Parts: sequence; C-alpha cells; structure tokens
Amino acid sequence: MNALPADLPAVLPARSVAVVLGTRPELVKLAELVRLLGPAARLIHTGQHYDEELSGSFLDELGLPEPEYLTGVGGQPRAVQVAAALAALDERFAAEPPLAVVVQGDTNAALSGALAANARDLPLVHVEAGLRSHDRDMPEEHNRVLIDRLADVLCAATPDNRELLRAEGVPDARIEVTGNPVVEVVRDHLPPAAERARLLATLGLAPDAYVLATTHRPENTDDPAALAAILDELAGLARELPVVLPLHPRTRARIEAAGLLPRLDGLTVLPPAGYGTFLALARHAALIVSDSGGIQEETTVLGRPLVVVRRSTERPESLADFADLVAPGPEIGRAARRRIAEGARGLRRLATLPSPYGDGTASRRIAGLIADLAAAPTAAHSPALATAA
Repeated sequence: MNALPADLPAVLPARSVAVVLGTRPELVKLAELVRLLGPAARLIHTGQHYDEELSGSFLDELGLPEPEYLTGVGGQPRAVQVAAALAALDERFAAEPPLAVVVQGDTNAALSGALAANARDLPLVHVEAGLRSHDRDMPEEHNRVLIDRLADVLCAATPDNRELLRAEGVPDARIEVTGNPVVEVVRDHLPPAAERARLLATLGLAPDAYVLATTHRPENTDDPAALAAILDELAGLARELPVVLPLHPRTRARIEAAGLLPRLDGLTVLPPAGYGTFLALARHAALIVSDSGGIQEETTVLGRPLVVVRRSTERPESLADFADLVAPGPEIGRAARRRIAEGARGLRRLATLPSPYGDGTASRRIAGLIADLAAAPTAAHSPALATAA
C-alpha cells in the first residue's frame, strides 16, 4: 500500500484535489482525508442536504474549511439534484480543473461529482467503493454502481467489497483495499470519558441502560405505516428502559404530516445531535436502533449492538456480529430484546472484536493514492461517458 508522502503539499498544489460532497455522513467520513490533504483540498458542497443543524455546525466540529456551495440543489427531486449539481460542477471544473476529484459513497452529490469528473476527463477517486445491497429499489444502489464504473481508483473498505468489484469486471489495478475512514473518524471524535459522563448525567441516563434510536431513510419515513410501526416498537421498548431519539428535521416533518406526534410520547426526543454528542450517546447505549448506513459501521468501532431497520443492507460485514437486519414491525422489538438480554456479557464480547472496516489508517492510504495519481497525470483512466457522444 502506498505511503503518504512527507512532502504532500509539494506533490499536490493548493486547491488541486476537488472533494465533492453534499451530506452530513460525507462530511464525517472525509474529514480526516481533507485534513491530510491540507491546502490541496478544494471542498465543494452541493447542498444536497444542507442544513445548519445537520451540516453547518459539523464544519467547525470536524475542523473542515469553508466549502464552495452550489445553489439550486437542496430540496429538489433526485434527477434535478444530479442535473443541477453536474452543471455547476462542470462550470467550475472547466474554469479551474483539479488534478483529481474525490467522492465518497453513493449520494446524489457523489454521482454528480463522478459524472462531472468523467465529462472533463479528470481522474476520479471513489472512497467506499464496492458496496452492494443488490436492491434495485434503493436509489443509492444505482448511484454506487455508476460511480464505480467511472472511477479510476476504487478505495474498497473490505476484501469483500473488492471481490464484488472483481466479479463485476473491474480490473484489479484500479482497486485498493484501504479500509473505511469511519474508523479513524470515530476514534478521533469520541469525546473523553469524563465529558461523556457529564452528557449522560445531564440527560438523566445511566451507561448501558438506554436505547439510542434514529430513523431518516425515505423507505421508512415516507411510508406512514412503516413509520408508525417503528415508533410503536420504540414506545414499547421505552416502557422497559429509556429510548433516546435525536430527531432529523425531515423525519419530524413526516411524523407531523402523518399525524403520529402522539407516538413520540414516552420517548426522549432530542434535536439533531452534533457528531461528538452522537458518538458519546452511542458508546454507552445498551442498544442502537437505526436505518442509517454509517451507524452500521460506527457501532463496530464502538463495540455496541445494533438493530438495522431496513429491507436490505450494503454492509453485510456488520451483520456477522454487531447487527441484526429487520423490517419495520414487531421484529424490531424481538431483535432488540434478544440483544439487550445478552447484557454485560454481550457488550464485553463486542468490545473485544475488531471492526471489519479497517485499522484506522484508511484516510492516510487514500491520501497516498491521490498523491500518486496526481503525480502521474497521464495515467490511463476511464473516459466511458466522455467519449460516448
């Protein structure tokens, strides 16, 4: 694996690596990479999910520079988001071509960045390549497959991700198993024990004696029956131990629109939490219930059990020990109670297991790959769409 050059600023001129993102999880996972790139990083936020509570405060907390913001993207349908961001990125890349473009994951912002790089024949690095749910009803599945076909450097988090890419015909030379940057981000941003203890005391919570829950995916929040089923199961758990629910603004709006506000009674509802606060709550939860993709990774670093409320997952590595995959409904409560019943022994077992997502050096590996790519600008890369006209 390529090491990070000591003279990275000399290898990569200022603003030479465009890092395109548009959501809070991307800010989290790319924070350490942006820090390592230093002045070379040109952070571009498409505004896909921009909200001061969900993205703005994260810039300061994660130590990120102020991005360039695109307009006309947030709140739009998927096709409009991609088209608007693509047009704006193309204009910027034409005026100031980067040496490389970096995208992470499977968001509309990431797809826009990948298409813009391809259209301008710019090398593309895909962080978290090779995830597959094999669920064609999931928009993110289409995004991640397309990005992987366009990428020149595919940073696979796990060996299984690499094998999925190989099975799809991606050449070995384009794939690197780097691990997932989430490992180092969690380790770096988990507050100290004393600070965590103060937070729990403020909320009246005892360690290992509450459930932490989140829900935000459209498959759950846009279906009133699914949303009601999730809230009902959380309410049932709340009769046995506290259930803490940091509530995404979009989820709250859907709850209100569906007339489900009374189902929040009995839950400890919090405003959206900063990243450090969320990690502190997750670190001491007896159980986490969530539909988030990122939380499936974070719990493996924190050593906590998770009930994943989704019809499919692109992260089966988490299911081996840390997580159970269930649909909205009674299986949430059954899976939750099985995990909680394992008690201290179950928590100790998970704490001894390594995360399947790497050793905490993914960002350094990826930065080294970017430096190598920029140092060889004539290296072949995929012009599939650029030459298709």
